[in-house]
Amino acid sequence: MKKSAVIIAIALGFTMTSVHANNDIVKPSNTETALVVTGAVNPFCMSIVKGDLETVSKLIDLGQDVNKKSNGLTPAMYAAKFNRVDILKLLVEKGAKLQIKSEKGMTAEQYAKRSNATDILTYMEGLES
Repeated sequence: MKKSAVIIAIALGFTMTSVHANNDIVKPSNTETALVVTGAVNPFCMSIVKGDLETVSKLIDLGQDVNKKSNGLTPAMYAAKFNRVDILKLLVEKGAKLQIKSEKGMTAEQYAKRSNATDILTYMEGLES
């Protein structure tokens, strides 16, 4: 019970942090050439980005969907993009689908290639064999 309370408190802390995130379109100054859109990433995916395997595992145990997109990317895409092999292994073990495409039409493997995440690419090659 105490562990559940701690996990819920951690998740709530992440949520409160993301509540204050700014989702506005940033207008470019004279030197900028493109618009930048910022969005909030859910606490589960933030745990993946930070490489917090323990929190990711606990959130999955509490029912977190391993294929639910956050800011257009699946948890597997975040793991691939940030070269989090242990987390990607856990996600795959728990049912993550690596062929899902982002809003930009890219898969987790394509994000790994784009980020030069060699450890992830090596792991994914092993899955294909």
